[in-house]
Amino acid sequence: MPSLLTNTAAISALANLRQISHELGINQRQVSSGLRVQQASDDAAYWSIGTTMRSDNQALAAVEDALGLGAAAIDTAYAGMSSAIEVVQEIKAKLVTAREESVDKLKINEELDQLKEQIYSIVESASFSGQNWLHRIDAADDADKQIVGSFTRSGSSVSLQKLSYGMSNQWGTNHLIDENYHNGILTNVEFARDLGTATEWVLLSGKNHDIHEDMILTADTSAQDIDEMVSVLEMMLGAMADAGAKLGAISQRIEMQTEFVQVLQDAVDRGIGRLVDADLQEAATRSKALEVQQQLATQSLSIANSEPDILLRLFQ
Repeated sequence: MPSLLTNTAAISALANLRQISHELGINQRQVSSGLRVQQASDDAAYWSIGTTMRSDNQALAAVEDALGLGAAAIDTAYAGMSSAIEVVQEIKAKLVTAREESVDKLKINEELDQLKEQIYSIVESASFSGQNWLHRIDAADDADKQIVGSFTRSGSSVSLQKLSYGMSNQWGTNHLIDENYHNGILTNVEFARDLGTATEWVLLSGKNHDIHEDMILTADTSAQDIDEMVSVLEMMLGAMADAGAKLGAISQRIEMQTEFVQVLQDAVDRGIGRLVDADLQEAATRSKALEVQQQLATQSLSIANSEPDILLRLFQ
């Protein structure tokens, strides 16, 4: 029944126009942001999951940075170890040369002094961001080196897994030089003790621990002494090779873990996208449809609003 007080058709048309305008606003927000779930009110469950996954992805990015720092520290230690091995091999060759009776042992010893200084320079320089894996100053340096390797979420709890490089070996530590005790491969007397040499040789002594015999050539150095020195050096080189191999192995592990973390970040990104990203093709198509519906609703409202004019003509 037509009424001047209540225009039912206009009320219905206006409600329809409001609904279409609301949906069009949501659609346009999706198009502009690229997100189907932009805030909790859009979909509380998906928004919560997406927020948690983004937080985890930031943690994975931090893990990747930590792996990069760890790789740099290992590369530094490995470079120092490799260079030191070359110098020790040169010292071994000099000692073998000194075994000949006709050579001047004092001149060879001058070369040995320079090579030892080079080892010290290598060891002290093999430092990255305050970490030196080749130089033992005190007992705190004996702790295994830890590198953050991964981030794991299990339900509501999270944890960090670490990659470890052990600093100990069967003779002491994998440091090359120990300043305060006879640990460190090149300052370690345990090699001579294992061999049962007459003299407890070390290649060189720490600055604060010089109670053992350094490998020094004098005019009176016997062939037996040189043979013992060479034998001890051979064991030291074996220990250095073992430590270098451990560094190489953990370096490879870090490279593999870095690649995995990158793949995992990409997978998490894709997972977040499936949950909250808008389908822009669908959104664009729907936007066109809603604009048409909005125009038709506006025309419908205009027609409904003209009904009182029709009633007015009846009284003319």
